[in-house]
Amino acid sequence: MNGSQAPRPKPADPLPRRVPGSSRLVPGKRPEVPPPWPSNGPAAEVPPDVLARRAREDPVPQPGDPVTGPAVPGPGTQLERQVPGSVAARPATEVTPSWPQVLGTTVQLWAVRRRTWWRVIGAIAVVLVVFAAGGLTVALLRNNGSGSAPRAGSTASGTPGLAQVQAATAARQQAAAWVTAQVSHSAVVSCDPAMCAALQARGFPAGDLMTLGSAASDPLGSAVIVSTAAVRSEFGSRLTSVYAPTVIASFGSGSARVDVRAYAAGGAAAYLAALRADQAVRQRLGNVLLRNSRVSETPAARAQLAAGQVDTRLLAIIATLSAGGPVSIAAFGDAGPGASAGVPLRAVELASPPGAKNGYLPSVLALLNAQQAPYLPSSAAIARLADGRQVVRIEFAAPSPLGLLSG
Repeated sequence: MNGSQAPRPKPADPLPRRVPGSSRLVPGKRPEVPPPWPSNGPAAEVPPDVLARRAREDPVPQPGDPVTGPAVPGPGTQLERQVPGSVAARPATEVTPSWPQVLGTTVQLWAVRRRTWWRVIGAIAVVLVVFAAGGLTVALLRNNGSGSAPRAGSTASGTPGLAQVQAATAARQQAAAWVTAQVSHSAVVSCDPAMCAALQARGFPAGDLMTLGSAASDPLGSAVIVSTAAVRSEFGSRLTSVYAPTVIASFGSGSARVDVRAYAAGGAAAYLAALRADQAVRQRLGNVLLRNSRVSETPAARAQLAAGQVDTRLLAIIATLSAGGPVSIAAFGDAGPGASAGVPLRAVELASPPGAKNGYLPSVLALLNAQQAPYLPSSAAIARLADGRQVVRIEFAAPSPLGLLSG
């Protein structure tokens, strides 16, 4: 045109073109490209992998159909028949899932089954709770309908209430403190498991504790039995009629009561007979000391000596001291709370007699510490009374031996 070079024709667009104002695509014309393989053979001899690659790279859209991406030949097309082993020829349902997909599906199924089982277990638990509540309601209605009110300190079902538990605990602790301080640590003590634990916590030797339980036939070999509600329930009337008829200390009341009992080695009848005989000997020896001019005592101490209430070990110590000089008895004591009649007193307070030297009380203390069992006191020390006087306080361990001075 006007001597200028004519414009070159634009090559045909090998890709589909979008129609202006529409979402449809129309196929373009691909330029002639020589095939990469010899064209002297039939089409059936083209390698299948090449046909599959060309099918993926050169889709053939159908005129008039909306196309949003590369067209994939559907089942039954010529491409599928030509390439039976390609991925495009396989139905979508036959595609093998990946391992992550398999694992995720398995976890989901497991979780669904777990939730189902937990729902079943929860439903069963709810049913059991409903039945239990119904049974408890029926029992309460029956108790209320009978007109019998629960005992004080106990629940409607008859189990111990808080007040009873507290009372039993307090009595157990008092008994444990008393036994630890008063009973010889070489004596065997029989007790239920809770009482033995309380004694051990207080410092009583564990090797000298005999635990009473359902397997124990009797407390043979023990010197003291700590009688709690559990022990009384286990032995019944045999506790007092056979094993331990005498109480040397008692704490609490009712079902919470704890009794410290002396064990009767030869049976209850023989023990009571020996106790009466021992009291007769104590009474005779006490009257002998009352006639001794070297022994002085308070009116209360005189009455106790005359009644035979003083332990024979104390009587022997007073007689020994009177052989060396004057003896002044300030008081007898240490009877266990709630002790049975005839249980002897195991403690005495000796004061300096008139005209005694300054070293009198230390000399008495030295003499006591030089004794041997059974006349060695469990404790002996110098103490000061409320009125300011100094005394030697002597105490022997429980239980008191019977027949020690019967000869």
